[in-house]
Amino acid sequence: MSAVPLDGDAPWAKGSFLGRIAPADRQELLALGVTRTVSSGRRLFVEGARDTHVEVLRRGFAKVTATVDGSDRLLAIRLPGDLVGEFAAITGQARSATVAACGDVVSTVIRQVDFLRLLDRRSAVAAQVTAVVGERLRSANERRAEFTYPVHVRLARVLAEIAASCGRIADDEIVIGVALSHTELATLVGAATDTTQRALRTLRAERLIRTGYRRITVLDLAGLRALAAHADRR
Repeated sequence: MSAVPLDGDAPWAKGSFLGRIAPADRQELLALGVTRTVSSGRRLFVEGARDTHVEVLRRGFAKVTATVDGSDRLLAIRLPGDLVGEFAAITGQARSATVAACGDVVSTVIRQVDFLRLLDRRSAVAAQVTAVVGERLRSANERRAEFTYPVHVRLARVLAEIAASCGRIADDEIVIGVALSHTELATLVGAATDTTQRALRTLRAERLIRTGYRRITVLDLAGLRALAAHADRR
């Protein structure tokens, strides 16, 4: 990992933290930190650690995981433009999750004291931090509410969301740009790994997706969304 200059950002994700704050606020925020590259698999934060800085993802994706009953569970994928580590910075508590680079990541590291001072000066930025925290809590609650749906429906919803945010179009297909194991998908949908594998087979049989080793290609995004929207609960 090393500090690097950054001449210009790749477009950040729609609805991301950087995309929601004003250009002047964005410029001031990023000027507070040091921009670095983090190689694939390296950790930005470690669950339980007491460090308190925040990071802003400029390029690349990161996985958020937490240990439950001795196993790592994938909680979320963070995108370019996302703020990570804000909970520990605001509360001073230990890290609640591990954040690791999925592919090479460029991020800006900002000290807690500088971040909090900015929030004091820039009420609009503080409001967006609050909004980010609230939306993440709502998303977690919605995911739990979906557990009443069949696993293949939950999986269709998750894959549609990931494809929309982390996918790249190639020959009318969407290649998900984040490597995902069957175990990680299982934790996202709250199911056993073998049940998730059967759900993947169902989606493949419907010609909605194609899978390879830790690689998923969405063949019919509209079809995934339709399945997710119109399925009956168990």
